[in-house]
Amino acid sequence: MATSKEGGTRKSATTGASAQKTGTPAKRGFAAMDQNQQREIASKGGQAAHQKGTAHEFDSEEARRAGQKGGEAVSRDRNHMAEIGRKGGESRQSASRAAAASANKGNRQGSKEE
Repeated sequence: MATSKEGGTRKSATTGASAQKTGTPAKRGFAAMDQNQQREIASKGGQAAHQKGTAHEFDSEEARRAGQKGGEAVSRDRNHMAEIGRKGGESRQSASRAAAASANKGNRQGSKEE
């Protein structure tokens, strides 16, 4: 009996593991609702918190500090910051190339006519 019980346990453990690897588990509860239902419920929770007096509202200084803290956290990742800088440089470079091309377009046409 012990061997069949162990075999059954192994089978269910492997079945559960393979289900997680191959696909996403079925949504249940709040996650299974459509977005409109979720928003309605969340809205009711927010309204209740305001009525109760426990809701938190950011003032401009507190929001500034929160944003600064988030920026500091992101900037610690050097690879991420390098990627952002590279994209910005590429964007600026392509914009300046486009501007130069449009400025030179008239010169090229003028030289063709001569």
